[in-house]
Amino acid sequence: MRERLPSWLIPPAPRRPQLARLGRKLGEIGVHTVCQSARCPNLGECFGRGNATFMILGDVCTRDCGFCAVTHGTPRGLDSEEPVKVAEAAAMLGLRHVVVTSVTRDDLADGGAEQFAATVRAVRERLPESTVEVLTPDFRGSRQSLATVLGARPEVLNHNVETAPRLYPDVRPQAEYERSLKLLARAREMAPGAMTKSGVMVGLGETQDEVGAVLQDLRGAGVQAVTIGQYLQPTRRHAPVVEYIRPEVFLEYERAARAMGFSHVLSGPLVRSSYHAAEMVGD
Repeated sequence: MRERLPSWLIPPAPRRPQLARLGRKLGEIGVHTVCQSARCPNLGECFGRGNATFMILGDVCTRDCGFCAVTHGTPRGLDSEEPVKVAEAAAMLGLRHVVVTSVTRDDLADGGAEQFAATVRAVRERLPESTVEVLTPDFRGSRQSLATVLGARPEVLNHNVETAPRLYPDVRPQAEYERSLKLLARAREMAPGAMTKSGVMVGLGETQDEVGAVLQDLRGAGVQAVTIGQYLQPTRRHAPVVEYIRPEVFLEYERAARAMGFSHVLSGPLVRSSYHAAEMVGD
């Protein structure tokens, strides 16, 4: 039997007809969302508001992180129409802030950077008044891939460090903490007009001091915006939840982050990287 969640982690009941309707429309266009693929607990809220975070480069990831429900395996080739489909879906939803993430594609020479750039350009053409946020993989540290994405001039470059470096061998075995920090620092240097953003999960066994150290590292890399949320185990084969963090601790993390100089902070049990992303940009 699955452990019962504490009350502060139970999202409002979704409006299932509305979820089904929006899911069907997105499926007809042929786009993937991380909301569905990663089993996000905020699916009901976000789909209920007519919002979604698009996932490009297909729906199969070359990495197998211990926290993530996205399918792991050998991806298919790229869909050359994917950028236009994302723009069409964003227009259908009437989005004023479009968030685009992806699976990790270590099989591609550029890690999928050109597909990111093409998607930003397609959204710009279809929705010229909208802002665009990209939530990218680490591109294996490639400066050129990062430059390709930033060359499309997204308003926000988001890349998650996810957790404390001590936990990487279990949680992100194919990633490197320092490599992620370097990507964020480079983004700040290469595109000083763009907002840099990162996200942290808690409840995986990290200490509060380790969370504080991660936040300090992110500020040291020039990151301006940060999200902090509770890790929830998507299936039994994924990393277990070590602790359900109480809401007052999230408030402590928010106060600490703001004291460090982050201009945009969202910290709470159900917070995810793209949760209320438009509001963060507008703060």
